[in-house]
Amino acid sequence: MNNTNTVSPGASHQAIQHHYDVGNDFYQLWLDSTMTYSCAIWEEGEPEAALELAQIRKVDFHINQAKAKNAKRVLDIGCGWGTVLNRLVDVHGVEQAVGLTLSEAQKNWIAANNHPQIEVNLESWLNYSPLQPFDAIISIGAFEHFVKPELSSHEKIDVYRTFFNRCHQWLNPAGSMSIQTIAYGKRKPEEVQKTLGAQFANQEIFPESDSPRLAEITAAAEGIFEVITIRNDRLDYVRTLQAWLTNLKSKRTEIINLVGKTVFDRYERYLYLALLGFLTGDLLLLRLTFRRID
Repeated sequence: MNNTNTVSPGASHQAIQHHYDVGNDFYQLWLDSTMTYSCAIWEEGEPEAALELAQIRKVDFHINQAKAKNAKRVLDIGCGWGTVLNRLVDVHGVEQAVGLTLSEAQKNWIAANNHPQIEVNLESWLNYSPLQPFDAIISIGAFEHFVKPELSSHEKIDVYRTFFNRCHQWLNPAGSMSIQTIAYGKRKPEEVQKTLGAQFANQEIFPESDSPRLAEITAAAEGIFEVITIRNDRLDYVRTLQAWLTNLKSKRTEIINLVGKTVFDRYERYLYLALLGFLTGDLLLLRLTFRRID
């Protein structure tokens, strides 16, 4: 059963669709062929042209961290255009992969493939109620949308704790979870929020969304999940954003013809400002592995 009356403490359907539903054709022009819209894992010396390989490496990393290989059921929270779902069933022997997204464009993209082992739901984790448990959970690039900027740190921890409690309920005993999220770095969130870059992102790119601090994540998981590994790969995001910027600029004419110059300019500015955030350490890219406490 779905509780459709739940008020989201984070980004609403409309806020998510503001960004992700610009159009699948638009994202196809500058993402790699897997349509992966999150930080890749790069090896030293790899050229920007290796973006797709770096994205697949990231997906396989999370699948391995979550111990999802050959699992019966795996949940992907914030499944994007289905890269992880496809990799789970086509390469890693998973019997059923279930994805949650708030983007109708992404859901339609995945559903169009009509894969018998993949189920995708246009639904928030807050409202989701699976009929069967999962062996593993993966969530890449969704945690950043769980809370609104106006919430206090205590309120954010409460939301994150609700998330961890839900995942604990959905996982089989000893189940593992792998999460990737942007997080605040060396400066306090309130300082970063005052910058023009953050104000631009909050208004034009990701409305109703705010990133966590590492301490908030670990505090929320305490007693529910054991933290197994933590990685900060912010420089991986610098390289990913550089590759996206190169692709975006190379497709400038096609993008403007498709969605207009205003959208092109907005995304070019967003990618550049995000790159600066990770380069300076104001933003982190966290990859965390958790084990369910039974």
